[in-house]
Amino acid sequence: MIMKRIVGLKFLAVALLSLGLTAAQAEETKTPDATIKLSAGSASIGVGVSWGSGTLTYKGKTYPIEVDGLSVGDVGMSKIEATGKVYHLKSLDDFNGSYTAIGAGVTAGGGGAASTMQNQNGVRVDLVSNTKGVQFTLGPSGVTMKLKK
Repeated sequence: MIMKRIVGLKFLAVALLSLGLTAAQAEETKTPDATIKLSAGSASIGVGVSWGSGTLTYKGKTYPIEVDGLSVGDVGMSKIEATGKVYHLKSLDDFNGSYTAIGAGVTAGGGGAASTMQNQNGVRVDLVSNTKGVQFTLGPSGVTMKLKK
């Protein structure tokens, strides 16, 4: 019974994600302005909190970044490893900010997800993540990312 429910939730998550990724797929042919690697954890019961760090590689240089986030409609705990492409990054100053995403995802044991986020400066990040743990997400989420000083 639980496995059927998990399979059904995974199917729903994939369907919802595929609807939101159409714009991101259109830009896949463009060269990204930067790349990003993240390592984060999250814990949630209804409202989720995430934290982590990573690196932004921009114009051949690597910069350390920190990540804090909040989401609604989450249940579970997980550890996330993600990589991604960054678009519309004209200068490093444009990277810092609050990124918002709408997405759905399910993790049971080990799984993956894709998401697209954009900040107030128009910088867009397309992430692909591998997740360990048990977590269900359905709802809006936001992440603050900034360069470490």
